[in-house]
Amino acid sequence: MSKGILLVLSGPSGSGKGTILGEYSKDHPLYFSVSNTTRAPRPGEIDGVHYHFISREEFENKIAAGGMLEYAQYCDNYYGTPRDKVEEQTAKGVNVMLDIETQGAMNVRASCPEAVLCFVVPPSMEVLRHRLTRRGTEDEETVNKRLAQALNEIRLIDRYDFVVINDALEDAVADFAEIVAISQAAASGTLSPEQQAQLTQMKEKSAALKATVKKEFLL
Repeated sequence: MSKGILLVLSGPSGSGKGTILGEYSKDHPLYFSVSNTTRAPRPGEIDGVHYHFISREEFENKIAAGGMLEYAQYCDNYYGTPRDKVEEQTAKGVNVMLDIETQGAMNVRASCPEAVLCFVVPPSMEVLRHRLTRRGTEDEETVNKRLAQALNEIRLIDRYDFVVINDALEDAVADFAEIVAISQAAASGTLSPEQQAQLTQMKEKSAALKATVKKEFLL
């Protein structure tokens, strides 16, 4: 049985990464890692579903023991990914998905170099603004803050292995599925010559997309 891979998906708010994951997971088994946190549960949140709610002492003990794959501290509370759950699932041959922001992704890269990092981005700043305002749940000031944060996240795009442009959802899901399939074959050492050529093409495509995204958003 081949080992599962650890997948990290990041992207600005409004990029549609959650929608891509939802569509992909309809036909492909994925384990969505549940983060640990030291904050108290909010109304309606379920332990083990939304988060694993643990004490600060337990979290810090996990850090000291190397039990956190990545973690960060926000508003005096810890948030992070437990290493044991990820390793347990990948050992079973299950692909593990982390839907996390860029800071967490960089921490995963440092602690788990074999992880596959994928960045999702809309085709333009104009499209991103439209998606954020279309929600109708945030005022203009909040939208502008999210757009500014998006630029900060996009500045790290070169640290990711692959890029998916989420313009047409069906195409984005297909691109993501191809990334997962080829990455799993590469991790298990079963790449055929055709797949090796495909992987090379995918990396070249992502390199070109990174340049396009930076030109669109950062210049």
